[in-house]
Amino acid sequence: MNLESALEKNESRQPKWLTLFRIALGLILFWKGISFLQDSSNLQEMVKATGIGLMDNNAQAVALIITYLNLLGGFLIIVGLFTRWISVIQIPILIGAVFFVNAKQGMANNTIELMLSILVLVLLIVFVIKGSGAISADEYFRNYYKAGYESGHTKDLLD
Repeated sequence: MNLESALEKNESRQPKWLTLFRIALGLILFWKGISFLQDSSNLQEMVKATGIGLMDNNAQAVALIITYLNLLGGFLIIVGLFTRWISVIQIPILIGAVFFVNAKQGMANNTIELMLSILVLVLLIVFVIKGSGAISADEYFRNYYKAGYESGHTKDLLD
């Protein structure tokens, strides 16, 4: 049994209610992307507050990258397309949010923001492990691809 078939079995056994968490995660990321787009100066200040020299000098570019990764990543997670890859890409952003931004600002100032960042980080790790699930674009395309190579499907008519 290869890795791909093991991942497929894992996703087919995933409970359907986990799809709601995937959609909620995607909505949160998309919402954060929109809020960063509306107030990019606030995000630039948060990037500068990390204290990492490389990020301080390029705060505007880093803020732009984070904004569009949140928008695109949120949308793709909502529909369940490339969920594992997008989650892996989002994890460093959330680690930065939890440990460098929210932790430095203190628990008293932004408890809700810190808890939301931790929750999103945990959900991203869950979806890296679990995948997008049965109700997703990934599963649809996986089944569509398989159907083309099995006998009795329309692929035979085209050959």
